[in-house]
Amino acid sequence: MQEDKNKVEAILFTTGRFIGVEELSKLCGVASLGYLKETLQSLKVDYENRNGALELLEQGDKWKLNIRKNYLYLTESLLSDSELDRPTQETLAVVAYKNPVSQSEIIKIRGNGAYDHIKTLKELDFVTSEPMGRTRILKLTSKFYDYFDVVENQLRSKMQAFNVDGVQSKTDDGDNKK
Repeated sequence: MQEDKNKVEAILFTTGRFIGVEELSKLCGVASLGYLKETLQSLKVDYENRNGALELLEQGDKWKLNIRKNYLYLTESLLSDSELDRPTQETLAVVAYKNPVSQSEIIKIRGNGAYDHIKTLKELDFVTSEPMGRTRILKLTSKFYDYFDVVENQLRSKMQAFNVDGVQSKTDDGDNKK
């Protein structure tokens, strides 16, 4: 089992993102999903017992090797690329400010590129979407609040401290307006 743990650990370290058990199975060459889940649980216990800077996070059927929150400050200045590019971060900020918000409103504010941003945010489980008429309603998930270490009922008051009118939006002809 140790060799399989090492394979899983190497893949999780390299990808740096949440990865599903099925994809992980293919990448490390372990056919039995049950065995792979046992391996992941065992690896998670190993990380908990090490009391080190890394932890193994489980989210449903997806796993990620991550830096523990109390050590993030050491790496922030080293990480120039995050999981989210700047335009996607800006779209997430608008969704967070207006939560819940219709997808059509986000597209009006951020432009057609926001469809890709929303897709990414849903894949990362920062937002959920539910059908509502001809559009969808976007809502923040508990993962968003955990990941950004924000308390749900305090988010709006913190964001109101910023100049929301300064958020760049796109007009129908593609020009930015303030």
